[in-house]
Amino acid sequence: MSQEFLAVVNPAAGGGRCRKLVGPALDRLRAGGINVEVAETRQPGQASEVARDAWSRGVRNFIAVGGDGTSYEIVNGLFPRDGDEAPTLAFLPLGTGNSFLREFSDRGVEHAMEALLAGRRQKCDVIRLQHRDGVLHYINLLSMGFAADVATLRARRFSAWGEPGYQAAIFLTLARFRRRPFPLRVNGGSEVDRRPCLFLTFNNSKFTGGTMMIAPKADVNDGLIEYVRWGPIGRIGLIRDLPTLYDGTHIEHPLAERQGVRRVDFELDEAVDVMVDGEVMTVHCQTLDVLPSALNVVV
Repeated sequence: MSQEFLAVVNPAAGGGRCRKLVGPALDRLRAGGINVEVAETRQPGQASEVARDAWSRGVRNFIAVGGDGTSYEIVNGLFPRDGDEAPTLAFLPLGTGNSFLREFSDRGVEHAMEALLAGRRQKCDVIRLQHRDGVLHYINLLSMGFAADVATLRARRFSAWGEPGYQAAIFLTLARFRRRPFPLRVNGGSEVDRRPCLFLTFNNSKFTGGTMMIAPKADVNDGLIEYVRWGPIGRIGLIRDLPTLYDGTHIEHPLAERQGVRRVDFELDEAVDVMVDGEVMTVHCQTLDVLPSALNVVV
């Protein structure tokens, strides 16, 4: 693997933590023989522009320096694209967290450094969402319902709190507890699932929110979307079973379901709040499918 990378740095990640740590981290990589070019971002969405422009001038290896949002933006700068050549994405989780990287280790930055210095990489699927206003791509998960409501609240009120922000958002979201249907069909079937639910997630990797193992059966390179559904569990039941969201045993609940699917077609009447790889947005979802092994990840 080429040892030349473009590090796309969000210095504001982690409440400014990234700005303080990025220099020594990049110095360590350079001392290990990796040639690192640096591009800093100053506003939301800029990492996508940086990655897109870099790809057009021949850059093929990228490092997301920040949190989940930085890697999400880079992925959306690299996709869609023409040709069969797969980009390579590495991570330096110097922001609030990197849920995707936790798939491979709970040692965060140290593991990411080791992977880069050792030149480790593996194939990774990319999931594509087509919505009414365009298309987006992700490598971690898309959620709607309770999980997206938590992420929305955290983004709007607790973005600088780190892990405690997730906890606060969870318990505040309980106060406006909503269970509702998100009509959809899977794998091209004719039957529309209109059952009310607490949340749905469409996963490529196992974790969200840093440490919640929302999709314990997910595999980043199996060509499938790991679809996890939790039915209309009550407020008390959710509080009681909340710890199971962290060890993955929630999928054993009688109201839980999971399956690996290749395609999801939504039959939504309107746009809904979703969380995609840590980013909160309101979109009218239409179709999810998989781009198998479309990305190399350094893990």
